[in-house]
Amino acid sequence: MTELQAASETAVGERSRDGYGDDRRRQGVIGRYAERLPLTAATPRITLNEGDTPCIESRSIVSTLGLGSLHFKFEGLNPTGSFKDRGMVVAVAKAIEEGSRAIICASTGNTSASAAAYAARFGLRAIVVVPSGKIAQGKLLQAQIYGAKVLAIKGNFDRALRAVRELCDRYPVTLVNSVNPYRIEGQKTAAFEIVDQLGDAPEVLAIPVGNAGNITAYWRGFREYHADGLCSRLPRMVGGQAEGAAPLVLGRPVERPRTVASAIRIGNPASWEQAIRARDESEGLIDSVTDGEIITAQRWLASAEGIFAEPASAASLAVLSKSVRAGLVPPGTHAVCVLTGNGLKDPDAARRDLAAPVPVDEDVENIARLLKL
Repeated sequence: MTELQAASETAVGERSRDGYGDDRRRQGVIGRYAERLPLTAATPRITLNEGDTPCIESRSIVSTLGLGSLHFKFEGLNPTGSFKDRGMVVAVAKAIEEGSRAIICASTGNTSASAAAYAARFGLRAIVVVPSGKIAQGKLLQAQIYGAKVLAIKGNFDRALRAVRELCDRYPVTLVNSVNPYRIEGQKTAAFEIVDQLGDAPEVLAIPVGNAGNITAYWRGFREYHADGLCSRLPRMVGGQAEGAAPLVLGRPVERPRTVASAIRIGNPASWEQAIRARDESEGLIDSVTDGEIITAQRWLASAEGIFAEPASAASLAVLSKSVRAGLVPPGTHAVCVLTGNGLKDPDAARRDLAAPVPVDEDVENIARLLKL
């Protein structure tokens, strides 16, 4: 048993004894971490039971990479299938507190699904602006089925974000993209959970980087816990960008970002400076990975660990694997990969090059011969 695993078992036992493992889980992000969020007495305690996603221990990939331990923080098990729900619940609660009747976002998919779901649940109007033809159909369907008004703008995500920001400056609608500070506050709770679940912070946290709000949020969360003595160390932040959408790696915006990982297909991140600060303060790195490496990592996760995550999520494993091969993450490291979304949100990328089902008749003997049983 590794040091981190032993600490995890101790932490789980302590939470079970004090009731944390039962009552507070049912309260969602706001209920569990209210004292660490910017709430007032007037903030409604809303929830769709977001958060409390598992840190799944690797059984196979950990040994291949030569790591001391490896866990996957699977945010695809949130209510709308992505990490966005953590920040959205806080942003929507504050919008309700401030008297807002409508929320709006630009989105490559996951934000739109989350905003639409929470708006539907709590009686707000949801408006979503997506880049035309550049959103996974599963995510678009979510926004539509939850009742959002969906607009498709010519151009990429960055243009969509500029449009909605201007709209919010001129009209009474609340912006719920990650430029909304309450989004980052909600998302930082995932870092709290990792420490609560494993007993300490990992030595390395690998995370996909698109609009860069999530790496910003995790770093904030780890720093807050560390400052209060709730974890003994701060992790190195290892961020993964897609090669065709890697402005932080290149040091300049990408006018036409391209990648199969639609959730991180962003050329000018809104949280650029904060992400660079997280990288530098943690003595970490942000690197790019190819679409081929992303898809390989996605299939590796599925076939070796039984976890189906969307392509953007797999960028975390891809960049961790690349960093291990380059000697930037040493053997024996305790690492966590953040898997930001469920694979069913964007099945088209995973479907590529997969063989069709083998046609068979109902004859059992023929099936047995085919399978060489």
